[in-house]
Amino acid sequence: MYGRYVRESVSEYSELALPNDANGLGNLLGGKIMHLVDLTGAIAAMKHSRNPVVTASVDHMDFIHPVRLGQLVRLRGSVNRVFRTSMEVGVKVWVEDLVRGEEKHVSSAFLTFVAVNPAGGRVEVPPVIPETEDEKRRYEEAGKRREYRLQTRRR
Repeated sequence: MYGRYVRESVSEYSELALPNDANGLGNLLGGKIMHLVDLTGAIAAMKHSRNPVVTASVDHMDFIHPVRLGQLVRLRGSVNRVFRTSMEVGVKVWVEDLVRGEEKHVSSAFLTFVAVNPAGGRVEVPPVIPETEDEKRRYEEAGKRREYRLQTRRR
């Protein structure tokens, strides 16, 4: 099975923060941001695996900066590492104030997706090939995070 480069899995997604998805303070709901993170991660995992995927886990998420009504939410995800049928995908979220031209980091998350066939059975995924130093670092760190996840699950 041939591998695919990290760059082939990159997924970018943007959405304007609208009143329907805001809380009483005029900030985008954290659950909406989590939904967008899941979508962005799933797209990256599908681009890499060329199969449907299901979300197996989401690591810890902190919300560093609020997203206010009228601001643009931007997300970028890519596959960090493949573990046979599962993949770790990293997603980073920014908010951009379109009037001021300022952008700030909102959140980051690591998600695990499993590739499946139409019947829901697991499908083997091609390995990912990191090229840059940053991709190689994320590849190595993904192995450590996976080991931690497996240890936690065994308890």
